[in-house]
Amino acid sequence: MAGQAKLLGTLLGVGGAMLLSLYHGPIIPIGGSSIHLGIANNANTNDVNHSHGNIIGPIMVIISALTWAIWFIIQAKMSDTNQAPYSTSALMLVMATVECFVFGFIVERRISEWSLFPAIRALASVYGGVACSGVGVCMMSWCIDRKGPLFVSVFSPLLLVIVAALSWAFLQEKLYLGTVLGSVLIVIGLYVVLWGKSKEMEPRQQQELLDTKEDMEMQ
Repeated sequence: MAGQAKLLGTLLGVGGAMLLSLYHGPIIPIGGSSIHLGIANNANTNDVNHSHGNIIGPIMVIISALTWAIWFIIQAKMSDTNQAPYSTSALMLVMATVECFVFGFIVERRISEWSLFPAIRALASVYGGVACSGVGVCMMSWCIDRKGPLFVSVFSPLLLVIVAALSWAFLQEKLYLGTVLGSVLIVIGLYVVLWGKSKEMEPRQQQELLDTKEDMEMQ
């Protein structure tokens, strides 16, 4: 039952993410937000050549998702033998920093493009490095060590729900029927997976309680 729940929840989450991304439908008449960030008006809308990007982009996204999932599994195996999960996370971030610097310099060699002005670029860099990479990776390492890789990966589709909500709140984007339905499916799938995971953990938790009780009696 636990395995079936996790499989069903995963399918619901993936289906909801695809529905949210690919289907719009009619606009939900709930009005717009009074907050609007002016930075959205300054987005670069110049035409570019997408003849290769239309193929390479989805392929790279798929490879990124697969390698990210494999890393979760590897990290879960490492936590069984390595008692310092944050050290491996720090090593990964250092390696990623070096790789991103080299790749970024190859792609963009103009020094002016590396400037942190205006302030939004500096803020985005600090937030991406501290919150998304530093705090985020450490929290994922902690969760993988406590609950396993599935517990961490199942929360990934929630990013789409959060982005949709913040886009409506701060960028005056419309909410569509597909966005709402996809978000509901993602939340339901998340709940089903977590329910299956809790049922799977019950025998282990009961065994840990028995072991603790036996240790206390022996003492």
